[in-house]
Amino acid sequence: MRSMSFGLAAGLFIAIGAASAQDAAPLIPPEIAAAMTAADVVILGEIHDNPAHHKVQEAAIALLEPSAVVWEMLTEVGARRIDAALISQPEEMAKALEWTDQGWPEFDMYHPIFSAAPAGARIYGGNVPRAAAMAAIDTGEAVAFGADAARFGLTVPLPAAERAEREAAQMLAHCDAIPQDSLGAMVRVQRLRDAVLARAVIAAMDETGGPVAVITGNGHARVDWGIPVYLRRVRPDLRVFVLGQSEDGQIEGVFDAVIDSPPVPREDPCAVFAKPD
Repeated sequence: MRSMSFGLAAGLFIAIGAASAQDAAPLIPPEIAAAMTAADVVILGEIHDNPAHHKVQEAAIALLEPSAVVWEMLTEVGARRIDAALISQPEEMAKALEWTDQGWPEFDMYHPIFSAAPAGARIYGGNVPRAAAMAAIDTGEAVAFGADAARFGLTVPLPAAERAEREAAQMLAHCDAIPQDSLGAMVRVQRLRDAVLARAVIAAMDETGGPVAVITGNGHARVDWGIPVYLRRVRPDLRVFVLGQSEDGQIEGVFDAVIDSPPVPREDPCAVFAKPD
């Protein structure tokens, strides 16, 4: 069940060509734009290294003029470093956020999204610090989350079928090259990350009144597993719209709408797992 009905066809799919990715105006079709502007929370998924996806996010932020933007890529500490002066200096901003050291793709793709937000929009970090992620591996996601873990549903085990599906997805994402006994820990960390992002969204709504936009990967955005699960549980009153972004029509998960873009050239992601001859 979605948090809100927007009158869109289930799995609404819009494709954009490579040329249109250079022009923000047509990137968000009217029916998706209308659904976005009717929502309290708009979750904007992405494949991290696809510039076209970030163009769509930039256009969405300009359209929504949100009171707050929650970023998967920022911790709470990192978000507090950002102000208008820093946003005006992209190179200094990337350094202050230790963007490259955190392993994110080129900051040049993300900076226009920061700039598209209206003056006064608050920035929230929804990333899980490394120590907390390690705690989730060792002691479980509920302990790592801390207060309100039960309220967010983290004390309740996943249904066996969903857990198995999530573990299979993790194995596929890692090219069938990781130990089977590590999959449970990966799922625990993923649950923690989704819940922490949802907590940041709720804080942003409470403190600014919304609307709130979220910049995150498709895996955290998806309606069936990600941030929306926790928003439905804790704040079922919120009107939530979720946009997924695909490449060549390929995307995993459930979304209120999907915008498709051409893929970007990449090296074989499984090469890092290959055993040397």
